[in-house]
Amino acid sequence: MFILGGLCFVLIGSISRYYSTSKRSFLIYQGISCLVITILELVFGLVLNIVLKLDVWDYSNLKFNFLGQICLKYSIFWFFLSLPAIVFYDYIRYWLFGEEKPDYKLI
Repeated sequence: MFILGGLCFVLIGSISRYYSTSKRSFLIYQGISCLVITILELVFGLVLNIVLKLDVWDYSNLKFNFLGQICLKYSIFWFFLSLPAIVFYDYIRYWLFGEEKPDYKLI
């Protein structure tokens, strides 16, 4: 799971760098990040839980799930969790690598 979390964090940062402008919209980043995280969760879930039968997580008992590997409830959670990840990634680049200070707009 550490690998999945790290991969999600790096991809969220890559999205931020790809769409970088002087003013950045959180809602667009959060939406794209939510989709990326949900897709990765599905791929890793299919491999770890279905193919390798490790049973790391199971959303079968939740409404609006797909094969017990992803569900709407957690996709919404990923949407909101991506906000601090985006800001943290951008500030790490600013503090450690001297890149431009992040500047955001809500919409």
